[in-house]
Amino acid sequence: MEKQVYITGEERAKCQKVTDAFAELYEMEKIVVLDAGRYGFVELKYYKPPHGFEEDATFTDSRALFDALWQEWFDTTLYLTAKKMQLDNIIYEEVFNCLSKEKQSSIIAKKADFARKAGITL
Repeated sequence: MEKQVYITGEERAKCQKVTDAFAELYEMEKIVVLDAGRYGFVELKYYKPPHGFEEDATFTDSRALFDALWQEWFDTTLYLTAKKMQLDNIIYEEVFNCLSKEKQSSIIAKKADFARKAGITL
């Protein structure tokens, strides 16, 4: 019986580039992205002992993986910023709007930086 493969070799290579591009995210939050072989790439989020990870998602498309990791990086960055600002109610859009235009531009520019590292066209 032949085993089904869910990700092409080309997409595997692209997903690995995306995973590598977001290395700093894995230091910011309890998140890891792993190559799961023929199944694609698996994102594991929010590790809580002794039960393990609270969320997981499987990706076989590099653009979908990029978009998910970008959103995670963006949300985590705004969350950490809100904590520094000692904001009680963390609504990401409001936190973003409270930032200086320079800081907003810096955050948005980071998406292009990640895309360049990952070989993704925006």
